[in-house]
Amino acid sequence: MTTGPTRTTAIPSVLASLTTLVAENVDAIEHLPSDIDERLSEAASVLRGAPRIFVLGAGRSGLALRMTAMRLMHLGLAVHVVGEVTTPAIGGGDVLLVASGSGTTSMIVRAAQTAVATDATVIAITTDAASPVAELSKVVVTLPAAQKLDRSGALSIQYAGGLFEQLVVFIGDALFHSLWKASGATADELWPRHANLE
Repeated sequence: MTTGPTRTTAIPSVLASLTTLVAENVDAIEHLPSDIDERLSEAASVLRGAPRIFVLGAGRSGLALRMTAMRLMHLGLAVHVVGEVTTPAIGGGDVLLVASGSGTTSMIVRAAQTAVATDATVIAITTDAASPVAELSKVVVTLPAAQKLDRSGALSIQYAGGLFEQLVVFIGDALFHSLWKASGATADELWPRHANLE
């Protein structure tokens, strides 16, 4: 006979994980490179002057970077997510903003090579400042997080690239905030660009 719901340890376990996650992210943010503000200012300047911005990341990194793409669109910038059927060809003066923990993801390296070949500028968010993607980039934002294949737990207790992906969202929001404040636009002025076909 059932007397009611069975007490579970799932919620306390998840809460404990969230507490650890927050502490880990705070630790990672405190250990961001000393030149992070300079890198973000440089990235913001490049984005501000671009006729079009193309955003690319693979897997979860790509999903995280799409959040930044949406915010840049809310600012009124011309933004395209690479891989969407309406994405045009990249060209001179455009910017390719990529996120790759390892900086070696083949599709992202190829896209960066194409961007450079067309005189577009590449901005990379990565953990490896010496990676192929970083070498192709004008601006490199290096984050202190484990790469996807690092299962040692030394840099992050989270699985695969979890911490990197969370920091991509954090950096993307910081980049947006910087651009927004520099634009002088109010929140009310941004609001009409939010999706209404929902």
